[in-house]
Amino acid sequence: MNKKPYLSLQHSESVVIAAASQIFAAYIISNHVGKGEQEAWMERSIKEAIWICTKTDEIVHSDDEMG
Repeated sequence: MNKKPYLSLQHSESVVIAAASQIFAAYIISNHVGKGEQEAWMERSIKEAIWICTKTDEIVHSDDEMG
């Protein structure tokens, strides 16, 4: 019997997953992802999502941030 993995994600992780999923889907739809290349392209998508999140955090200040 296979156990399902237990996931407990922080909100910021969920945001990165959403962005990475959209980036990865765009790569798939545009035929960039070949057979056997899914993991590499997924990792690239995650790194790009983190980069976008980091740049956004640097540029945009929310109401609860001081300074």
